Amino acid sequence: MKINKLKKKLEQGHVALNGWLHIPNTWTAEVMAHAGWDSITIDGQHGLPDVQTGVQMMQAISTTDTVPLFRVSWNDPALIMRVLDGGSYGVICPMINDAKACEKFVQACHYPPLGYRSFGPIRARVYAGDDYAQYANEEILTIAMIETKQAIENIDSILSTKGLNAILVGSNDLRLSFSASVPQNEVNDQYENALDTILKSCKKNGIIPGIWCASAAIAKSMIAKGFRLVSIASDSMLLQQATSQLVQEMNTKK
Repeated sequence: MKINKLKKKLEQGHVALNGWLHIPNTWTAEVMAHAGWDSITIDGQHGLPDVQTGVQMMQAISTTDTVPLFRVSWNDPALIMRVLDGGSYGVICPMINDAKACEKFVQACHYPPLGYRSFGPIRARVYAGDDYAQYANEEILTIAMIETKQAIENIDSILSTKGLNAILVGSNDLRLSFSASVPQNEVNDQYENALDTILKSCKKNGIIPGIWCASAAIAKSMIAKGFRLVSIASDSMLLQQATSQLVQEMNTKK
């Protein structure tokens, strides 16, 4: 089976940069993959891709060594198994608020005896190799999203779930959970304390800490804080920012 380079890099203690795809388009996915990200997440929750489009986007990402990840819309075993069968090398699951939900998620990602994933890796076997089923439990990344006050209260029990590899802080939702405004440049003590709690529990339980960031500046500060799987902006955000800047520059020269 093809080695999960992202998982290997993270297990070695390095920082990994993760791109983010909201636009349901293979060309966008291919361009982003060629930019040099360690991994790229197809966002099936707040982005526009569905599973079929997501598989096509993974085919485009596969023209590079970038590792394909998929954020599912909910903790739905059938959906989780479909994106894995489609070739995703990791699943990000939103709104994991307690250990029971985390166990349900993780086991959906693993074949027996570690879980209850049904066998049928239709594209995964083509992408990863004929021995996919033999090694998938070792290579697939399971990433639980921590994004509510309830999840913070249950953080140690969530992160002690057998088979969980990493977490991803949903920074905007976590801020909202503390009744704070969403902008990431606004200081909020409850949010900052929650990040410290997450990092402490990750270290205690051997879990890779990840977070989504709106900008490179925020990403650098989160890396300095201890986060190692760092997602930055998205294809739609980057396109909007670049085009807005270009138009503004041209308008000022009229």
